[in-house]
Amino acid sequence: MSLLEQLRGMTVVVADTGDIEAIARYRPQDATTNPSLLYKAAQMPQYQRIVQDAVEFAQSTETAPEAQLDACLDKLAVGFGKEILEIIPGRVSTEVDAHLSFDTKATVAKAHRLIELYAKQGVDRKRILIKIASTWEGIKAAEQLEKEGIHCNLTLLFSFPQAVACAEAGVTLISPFVGRIHDWYLKDRGVKEIAPTEDPGVHSVQRIYRYFKSHGYKTEVMGASFRNIGEIVELAGCDLLTIAPELLKTLEETDQPLTRRLSPDTKNGDAESKIHLDEKAFRWMLNEDAMATEKLSEGIRKFAADLVSLQKVVAKLMKQPVGV
Repeated sequence: MSLLEQLRGMTVVVADTGDIEAIARYRPQDATTNPSLLYKAAQMPQYQRIVQDAVEFAQSTETAPEAQLDACLDKLAVGFGKEILEIIPGRVSTEVDAHLSFDTKATVAKAHRLIELYAKQGVDRKRILIKIASTWEGIKAAEQLEKEGIHCNLTLLFSFPQAVACAEAGVTLISPFVGRIHDWYLKDRGVKEIAPTEDPGVHSVQRIYRYFKSHGYKTEVMGASFRNIGEIVELAGCDLLTIAPELLKTLEETDQPLTRRLSPDTKNGDAESKIHLDEKAFRWMLNEDAMATEKLSEGIRKFAADLVSLQKVVAKLMKQPVGV
């Protein structure tokens, strides 16, 4: 069997793309999107009907230009999400505006809006994961949403304290980023390559997974942002792995034995002691991790910039200016 088929036997495979055709090709259980992926997909000819539908919706429901733009972007995200859900059997992650990453109240409001739009399309909230940046404010928003039965995927997660805070908040799923951690350490060490077995991004996910299982947390761990299939192989058995189409293709075309690396049944006699993080402890531990601090800030800036780029595409169709 291919690596992909073997991986499916031990891990939930998720497609990390907004390209609906790619999702149909690789038949994942779940799918994730983000502003960067939606920006790319919205410019593809085959998806212009989704974009146009969002534009018409916004123009028919709002009058103020800024409100129209917000409504269009929300409808666009939900439009892609609904299309994806018609292909996959599981859940789709839809991301909250990165500009709201430090505003708990606004994040909750945006999540409510997205869930409302999905409901009007006949989509049960059980099939939606609201994707939120793993800032303290984002985690607190997710904690509130989870209590309301709105499930969340905490993204841009680069560190142990972020993961612990998410688990304590009772979030449904976290997305620790492997590849972006890998990138930071390549630059920091001044090297061109790090072996998958020595990859700090891989080690980060392994540590989080084992800590969660040892202490009985229900939060699912979904490794994300991969640079090569070696990283994926080292995390075989993780609850979920979200993988870009190019790497799914490589996994499908590679025929070699795959050994399970992570298992919820693993006995962790040397497991780390359970810790509790209040806001002060969270911020201090995150601040002490230069890599996580830099990559979290960078990730928020990049997603925000890609959302602005998407706004420009939409605003052009709506014949209105966009303030950056």
